[in-house]
Amino acid sequence: MQAAKPLYDYPKYWAECFGPAPFLPMSREEMDQLGWDSCDIIIVTGDAYVDHASFGMAIIGRLLEAQGFRVGIIAQPNWQSKDDFMKLGEPNLFFGVAAGNMDSMINRYTADKKIRSDDAYTPGGMAGKRPDRASLVYSQRCKEAYKHVPIVLGGIEASLRRIAHYDYWQDKVRHSILVDASADILLYGNAERAIVEVAQRLSQGESIEHITDVRGTAFIRRDTPQGWFEIDSTRIDRPGRVDKIINPYVNTQDTQACAIEQAKGDQEDPNEAKVVQILDSPSVTREKSVIRLPSFEKVRNDPVLYAHANRVLHLETNPGNARALVQKHGDVDVWFNPPPIPMTTEEMDYVFGMPYARIPHPAYGKERIPAYEMIRFSVNIMRGCFGGCTFCSITEHEGRIIQNRSHESILHEIEEMRDKVPGFTGVVSDLGGPTANMYRIACKSHDIEKHCRKPSCVFPGICENLNTDHSSLIELYRKARALPGVKKILIASGLRYDLAVESPEYVRELVTHHVGGYLKIAPEHTERGPLDKMMKPGIGTYDRFKRMFEKFSKEAGKEQYLIPYFIAAHPGTTDEDMMNLALWLKGNGFRADQVQAFYPSPMASATAMYHSGKNPLRKVTYKSEGVEIVKSEEQRRLHKAFLRYHDPKGWPMLREALQRMGRADLIGPSKHQLIPLHQPATDTYQSARRKNSTPAGSHKVGKDQKILTQHTGLPPRASDGSKPWDKREKAKAEAFARNQQAAKERKEAAKGGKGKKPRQPVIPR
Repeated sequence: MQAAKPLYDYPKYWAECFGPAPFLPMSREEMDQLGWDSCDIIIVTGDAYVDHASFGMAIIGRLLEAQGFRVGIIAQPNWQSKDDFMKLGEPNLFFGVAAGNMDSMINRYTADKKIRSDDAYTPGGMAGKRPDRASLVYSQRCKEAYKHVPIVLGGIEASLRRIAHYDYWQDKVRHSILVDASADILLYGNAERAIVEVAQRLSQGESIEHITDVRGTAFIRRDTPQGWFEIDSTRIDRPGRVDKIINPYVNTQDTQACAIEQAKGDQEDPNEAKVVQILDSPSVTREKSVIRLPSFEKVRNDPVLYAHANRVLHLETNPGNARALVQKHGDVDVWFNPPPIPMTTEEMDYVFGMPYARIPHPAYGKERIPAYEMIRFSVNIMRGCFGGCTFCSITEHEGRIIQNRSHESILHEIEEMRDKVPGFTGVVSDLGGPTANMYRIACKSHDIEKHCRKPSCVFPGICENLNTDHSSLIELYRKARALPGVKKILIASGLRYDLAVESPEYVRELVTHHVGGYLKIAPEHTERGPLDKMMKPGIGTYDRFKRMFEKFSKEAGKEQYLIPYFIAAHPGTTDEDMMNLALWLKGNGFRADQVQAFYPSPMASATAMYHSGKNPLRKVTYKSEGVEIVKSEEQRRLHKAFLRYHDPKGWPMLREALQRMGRADLIGPSKHQLIPLHQPATDTYQSARRKNSTPAGSHKVGKDQKILTQHTGLPPRASDGSKPWDKREKAKAEAFARNQQAAKERKEAAKGGKGKKPRQPVIPR
């Protein structure tokens, strides 16, 4: 893999003399206080501005500031006019536009296409503060505000919509967002390398139209430049050998004449046009090769070609061997340079070591931003994922090669959080990333890594070339726990349990010190059909991890619970698969309170399956095997009802489905049956969101069998409220009740009542 110029080796822009700002300015008043007459770069984002390394606008803004540029922020502007986009004035170099930390459509709509009632990235959790397809709208408003200022498009929305993509909400294939947004260049992935190089070159007077050689970028051009070798991948089926046409003047009944004619073999006609054959040339290299994908018009009209294009795209994700791609949209080409070179540990430390305030901008006052509340005491230790799960887009965005921070950088951030962040109680809520336990896990050989084209390092099994050593992560956990003022470190990021079982010592460390009563993991399903389409391991691996988890919990003297998460209606899932999953859930005493239905996000491989009915994990042809797709609203509801087999509201639908499937034997009162024959007189089911309990009603379980709810991961309280899982929680609840009673008695006493002497408030230990 080629070396890249380190982020910290660029010459500083002249405005470095202003130094770092306490917060990147959001108003002209703040710019005046900093002594700025203008901004060099203005970042427009769909999220509230939180100066924390978990928010994209803060990372990119602080990184550009460290390069010497004056960076302003326009957060959640009113998109109905251009006025908000002009409040910081005209930027000297460019507008950087992003929808925020989430795709704006996923942020606003549920998997059932219903509008969400809140937005975690907005003060007060208020919904409606960003438009649909925010990147597109913001770019157009920036162009209206200042027509000649370049637009640099970035963020996860742009990253996952950089190519012609299936849009679940409109049920059609849309253009590359670069075309619709009329932006000048698109940066995909986390984009630190690309944004620094683009900013530096613009500051040196280079035109945005001439910046076409930066990795991790997409742009529009009208032809393939000279010196590039174009590989045609616009079609799927190619004709096989065609038999030579028999001379029409030969009597076909005269077998002797036919034999003479056939014996002549192929005869060349000197006047016949011949197909040009391009022979391999030593001058043709991967660095100068570009793969031409089927055009937007073709993939829009042919779902099989869409699946083919998706397959080619995912085969070109390894920065060590990926080639450029090009896709025609009308009369222009959208060109995609290869992915960026992963950042080194030193560069990761540099990016995460910026002077973040680690709190929201003061303009928001005391309003709470839910997404910030969730991560303010967490630390990101790595980036990337080599899991390749088809329903997930982390690999397409962050890359398949893990980028790690050093122990020193991580520990320093924990100390900064301890000393500077208001409300820190000594509990670190998470020490992780896209996956909690991929830290410092990589291919054993750099040479093998740069040539590999597999979409996953852990499917169908763990690659023999993958180093699964967790020792560096274990050492990090121990160092972090030893820091003064740190009482507890929890691991809340998703755990790759098929990797964890390769290191029993890691599982012991995790279970003994870093599980807060329950641990959520995601086997996603129990049946091989959908699991293969997800590229997830079999349920046997979950069982192996479960045995380890319970063994080490018992040795630690802790009562802890493992909560598995599952997906309903994923491509490749049949009604029988969901029935078997429901039987597994009941047999293991799980009741899923929150159900995750498959959400076709842009550019994911599973989304290509959903749209095309083909499997892009294998070679796609018109005759290749189809994939079972769950598209109708009725079938999606049925699959969710199987996951929530315990909810009486779904029983009528399940009874009908089981009878149709010939499995009426699963309807009845026995513990081996899935649902009862009759509806209860009253709906006794109560969601665990309201109470940490899921009453069994007429659907009972064994006396010694614990029922775990997916929402909280805690066993339900008994009907009388006794024996809660955590004695501390019980003490708090009792203290709260006594305090409430004491307050009531004091109130009565103040009114001259004859109540008993008021009790003193109780403070639980």
